[in-house]
Amino acid sequence: MSFWNNLKTKAQEMSDGLKTKVSQFKSNDFANASMAVCALIAAADGTIDPSERRKTAAFIGSSDVLSVFPVADIKAKFDEYCNKVEADFDFGKVDLLQVVGKLAKKPEQARAVIQIGIIIGGADGDFSNTEKTALKEICRTLNIPPSEYDLA
Repeated sequence: MSFWNNLKTKAQEMSDGLKTKVSQFKSNDFANASMAVCALIAAADGTIDPSERRKTAAFIGSSDVLSVFPVADIKAKFDEYCNKVEADFDFGKVDLLQVVGKLAKKPEQARAVIQIGIIIGGADGDFSNTEKTALKEICRTLNIPPSEYDLA
């Protein structure tokens, strides 16, 4: 099985079990961290291409995993976070990592957020090195070894 087929299979497996977990974590901190991760993955190369932003927003709106949250609320939060990294990438990134870091003492939620990042990163069929690097930084922020997700 090729790497990409394996990634798609793993992403689907993650997605199947993730909705149950996410419904248990229905909180503002988790929703905000999820959208911060989505924005960080979208901005992984330093910019957010408008088509990438639209695709990520469409995924957020149609995601079975994120369906436990009001779509309008999480899309608005995603847009807010994208605007932060677009306005000033370095400071925006720091702000978003702080939002994500609120889950560092909640390992199950932290892992679920990382899985959402992996699904977003692989959604277009191209899990790029910059997206992997962003996920490694997210893992470190959450005190989760990147090696757990083959990101080391």
